[in-house]
Amino acid sequence: MEQQKNVRQWAHGADMVLGQLEAQGVKQVFGIPGAKIDKVFDSLLDSSIEIIPVRHEANAAFMAAAVGRITGKAGVALVTSGPGCSNLITGMATANSEGDPVVALGGAVKRADKAKQVHQSMDTVAMFHPVTKYAVEVSSSDAIAEVVSNAFRSAENGRPGSAFVSLPQDIVDEPAVGNIFAASGAIQSGAAPDGAIEQVADLIAKAKNPVILLGLMASQTENSKAIRHLLEKSHIPVTSTYQAAGVVNQQHFTRFAGRVGLFNNQAGDRLLHMADLIICIGYSPVEYEPAMWNTGNATLVHIDVLPAYEERNYIPDIELIGDIAGTLSKLAVKVDKPLILSSRASEILIDRQHQRELLSRRGANLNQFALHPLRIVRAMQDIVNSDVTLTVDMGSFHIWIARYLYSFRARQVMISNGQQTMGVALPWAIGAWLVNPERKVVSVSGDGGFLQSSMELETAVRLGANVLHIIWVDNGYNMVAIQEEKKYQRLSGVSFGPVDFKAYADAFGAKGFAVESADQLEPTLRAAMDVNGPAVVAIPVDYRDNPLLMGQLHLSQIL
Repeated sequence: MEQQKNVRQWAHGADMVLGQLEAQGVKQVFGIPGAKIDKVFDSLLDSSIEIIPVRHEANAAFMAAAVGRITGKAGVALVTSGPGCSNLITGMATANSEGDPVVALGGAVKRADKAKQVHQSMDTVAMFHPVTKYAVEVSSSDAIAEVVSNAFRSAENGRPGSAFVSLPQDIVDEPAVGNIFAASGAIQSGAAPDGAIEQVADLIAKAKNPVILLGLMASQTENSKAIRHLLEKSHIPVTSTYQAAGVVNQQHFTRFAGRVGLFNNQAGDRLLHMADLIICIGYSPVEYEPAMWNTGNATLVHIDVLPAYEERNYIPDIELIGDIAGTLSKLAVKVDKPLILSSRASEILIDRQHQRELLSRRGANLNQFALHPLRIVRAMQDIVNSDVTLTVDMGSFHIWIARYLYSFRARQVMISNGQQTMGVALPWAIGAWLVNPERKVVSVSGDGGFLQSSMELETAVRLGANVLHIIWVDNGYNMVAIQEEKKYQRLSGVSFGPVDFKAYADAFGAKGFAVESADQLEPTLRAAMDVNGPAVVAIPVDYRDNPLLMGQLHLSQIL
């Protein structure tokens, strides 16, 4: 009876929703209001949470995903019913594939209207089931707190991802009864069993050509620290997917074969193909298809918070399941001596190091205009220092950057290879800046991807976000073009017209720049970096060497 007396009464279900979000530590929500969800937006005015209106719902999910990836706590999107929810799907699918914790709250018609033909009636829970970890509709006002709380638990724990909660209009408009759930925080699991760790340590001791393949989960803060300690003890060569950028620090850079993805022709691929032991840490097949790198000749170890999703090219011989950092710390203790590299592995790593040095020395000498991709990467390397966060869209530039721009801070670079979604870079940059307003954020896209989310320049200007967006301009969908050309020897649907991006940026109130000659590149980037607020730089790019990306490209062919 005493417990019943203490149950809280809420004037509206929306107030209870906000109470639960505050308990989860949410600082801002990204979204667009509408009639079915406007009571939640109204209640936000009386909460501690900042409302950030966006210009498209997918971008709300992208911004929330950046918050989630950088903080580990789920970012939140809030949208209305019908198309407000369906517009979210791309952003939610991307977050789920990329391991970014996001909770989306979507309006819905009143429960009594669900079987009627009313506007914006849509079975959103069924729509979100395939692309999220959790999709539930609140069916009773006294279930609000538990449903929202479980959405956060699902989004943040295990391999993080997206969660969706449908909020019928009558649920948020009418009074509600119930108490708020305390945020549980990250659920701690133990390390993998000692016996299994001992087995892997024995495999490492006997291996002649072991390789570590890092995936997304390797880039979590504690995991990256543990990986660096393991590398210090073992000296095992390491490669990574695009999503694990920055895990390997300068101390171990000579053993880092670079990132692998898309086309299996990198130094890391060559190490994987000759390996007798491959240790996958925090890796999921969605990051880089196992058929591209696993010959089947190596013993395969899977270290993660979840058992492997088995497929014909990814059937681990041993799985170490549990807390990744704890498992790696125990494994490092059992590594008695550093690996002596085989001559073949040494040759691959030395050549990779020489290519890095070649780009550093000679990349700035690529003086044709439009500019060579390596010239732009070299110039970007100078401005993306350790205090700068970089967000990367999808396109040909994405491959050049992933292969040749290095980073030594885990999660300094946000890059996609799951859904390979266009348009993510600018909204990711806004979300990243909101987490760390003292840090400059550089985002980069092609001219095709930029126009898929460029309406958020207005959001960046409104917020005063200190974001520099770089556009690689070629008037086409070039990443598709190079693949079409290889397969069919002709192009279809990949060309579009020019845009004056400097004028476009200025029209939004951002500061626009255009590089109009090769010698303007570096000074223009420096001037744009000095802008305290949103800036856009358009750089014409010459992609004629893109076909080389699909073969065994050696930079001596270009530089």
